[in-house]
Amino acid sequence: MTISNDHQLLSVEYPDEDFEPMPEGDKQRRNLSYTTEALRLWFEKRQNVYVSGNLFIRYREEKVEKRIAPDTFVVFGMSNEDRVSYKIYEEGGKAPDFVLEITSKGTVTKDREQNPLIYRDLGVKEYFQYDPTGEYLKPTSLQGLRLENGEYVAIAASVLPDGALSLHSEVLGLDLHLYPNLGFRFFDPISNQILRSYAEAEHDRLIAELERSYEQQARREAEAIALQERNEKEKLAAYLRSLGINPDDIT
Repeated sequence: MTISNDHQLLSVEYPDEDFEPMPEGDKQRRNLSYTTEALRLWFEKRQNVYVSGNLFIRYREEKVEKRIAPDTFVVFGMSNEDRVSYKIYEEGGKAPDFVLEITSKGTVTKDREQNPLIYRDLGVKEYFQYDPTGEYLKPTSLQGLRLENGEYVAIAASVLPDGALSLHSEVLGLDLHLYPNLGFRFFDPISNQILRSYAEAEHDRLIAELERSYEQQARREAEAIALQERNEKEKLAAYLRSLGINPDDIT
């Protein structure tokens, strides 16, 4: 009789969805799209900056439940290749440097009480929260924390002359602005420009392309008019010479 000692290898499955409810309104959805898109566009030429959002960050290999999915996060020093999830234990222990959560009624407790503890322990250098409705995050709907000596301390906010609330991210080298009418935007203090979303960047590209087309058309029309005037002048000069008149003698 032969006894089989075959063993079935068990593998750990890592679900890529958390089955939690989606954002509660259009404001949350719009900002979820903007924050990740704007930073991806801003850092797209840097191959060692990974930007993602609403993607699982797994931080305990042996425990599937140990994961968190920030709305937007940035990791410096890591390749910007696509990932199904960001597993810190497979990324050389490198945690995100920057995290932004879009707060809603359903997430405000986690965003304010639970998530900061997780991000602090992971070593996330900066943690920002933004409430597009202004209803759940108090006293201001845009707040930030910076890791100092192992603990989070509040990032000071200032009010700009145009009424925008401004917080500076040392990690990104960018400002986070909350405009009275425009809402939340990333802002580059060096170039004095607001970071654009994919749609906004495409709109800007089309407008610039249209303006270039108009300029080229106007230049071609001006050149055509100048050529026509030059040809007419040369024809007149030739006619005068045929009559024995020197065109240069005519003023």
